[in-house]
Amino acid sequence: MVRAIMIQGTGSNVGKSVLVAGLARAYTRRGLRVAPFKPQNMSNHAAVTEDGGEIGRAQALQARAAMRPTHTDMNPILLKPETDTGAQIIVQGQRKGTMKAGDYRKDKSKLLGAALESFDRLCGDADLVLVEGAGSPAETNLRKGDIANMGFACVADVPVVLVGDIHHGGVIAQIVGTQAVLDAGDLAMIRGFAINRFRGDVSLFDEGRDDIAARTGWPCLGVVPWFNDAWRLPAEDMMDIRSHSGGTCKVVVPQLERMANFDDLDPLSAEPGVTVEIIPPGRPLPGDADLVLLPGSKSTIGDLAFFRAQGWDIDLYAHVRRGGHVLGLCGGFQMLGKTIADPEGVDGSAGTVDGLGLLDVTTTMAGKKRVTLRTARSVPDNDPVTGYEIHMGRTEGPDCNRAWLEIDSRPEGAADKTGRIRGSYLHGIFSSDAFRARYLRELGAVSDLLYEDGVEETLDALADHLEQHMDLDHLLNLAQPPKRL
Repeated sequence: MVRAIMIQGTGSNVGKSVLVAGLARAYTRRGLRVAPFKPQNMSNHAAVTEDGGEIGRAQALQARAAMRPTHTDMNPILLKPETDTGAQIIVQGQRKGTMKAGDYRKDKSKLLGAALESFDRLCGDADLVLVEGAGSPAETNLRKGDIANMGFACVADVPVVLVGDIHHGGVIAQIVGTQAVLDAGDLAMIRGFAINRFRGDVSLFDEGRDDIAARTGWPCLGVVPWFNDAWRLPAEDMMDIRSHSGGTCKVVVPQLERMANFDDLDPLSAEPGVTVEIIPPGRPLPGDADLVLLPGSKSTIGDLAFFRAQGWDIDLYAHVRRGGHVLGLCGGFQMLGKTIADPEGVDGSAGTVDGLGLLDVTTTMAGKKRVTLRTARSVPDNDPVTGYEIHMGRTEGPDCNRAWLEIDSRPEGAADKTGRIRGSYLHGIFSSDAFRARYLRELGAVSDLLYEDGVEETLDALADHLEQHMDLDHLLNLAQPPKRL
């Protein structure tokens, strides 16, 4: 019989996603059929699933940890912010439109049915479902109609383990304070707590751990030390992107306001011969870059205006004059062209704007959103490439005749006459070792990294870490059969 347990946090970015990934790998290695599940996620960093939809990148990593195919049921509600007050709504993998934040708060309870439906299907093919919350259950102003934390836990009757993050301090108040503001029904769902990201001698927190247990009456399932190799796993959120000091080859990435699908950076960051530098707003693009990589964007036209507002367009033109390389992926590809037309206002206000003009192509924002996994070949070297498309828009023009990728005998991407400026709609290309090695060779870097093998080794190391520092037998015993539809 299937059982479920929910990992909730005292706040955002306390490490829930990584913990669930480690638990998924640990219990899978014990012989259980494990499935990850997150009722609601908010992220522009989506993964394309094997059933042709979108889920949060964290749930894709958790599925990999559980050694099972990705599926849209693993994250049935995905919110992709387009502005400060509105987001695209993805329901069971498919785009359902855009909604203002205030309207979503009024209507989100209507999406609970979809979440429960997906959860029920996952339960039909698993021994253990690991449910991840979002943000914190202590945000009492969001409790009405909640589907992300206690609202889901109570309806589905899934017990909860509360995780606090000691790295930023105040973890006793985080956990005890959460207990203080929850109502009796929500409190009844919590079965224990855990402390994450402890640095130093874990025994130094014994008194703090015991104080929390005494004040709350909840057992502690573990104090988890800092996992040093967490950076080797694909980043979940833009907040998790970090600059990485490596070799003399420097890749510079402007941090766009609506940056999306930036997993292209993960394999580059793992390269010991490559330095990846994320440039925040207000700083110029460094003059010693070998490659400027323009990442994907959830709002291409808005991020193009943001790019110009930082003066990055001037820096980019100077980089090109110095002989530097430029790569635009998805939204970044669209920005590199001469114009971006949005006749229906799907990316914001209807109209046409000038692009950066570095590629002789034009983009029209129209048509159905393309969401699909892809296998490709590089041109002319014929290296195998795997990736995915997740975009709206069509890009055409003379530079498309110099496509440097091929998908099912169809040319993909564009390049200028020098070959130093390129663009493509294909994400995830740098996960392919042979292709990445050849591309980096053009920049003067040597690569012998097996990236995907490194991710697998890190997931196993994370599982070992949790086996050592958490009581996984106790945690498994706390899981219980959920309510089914």
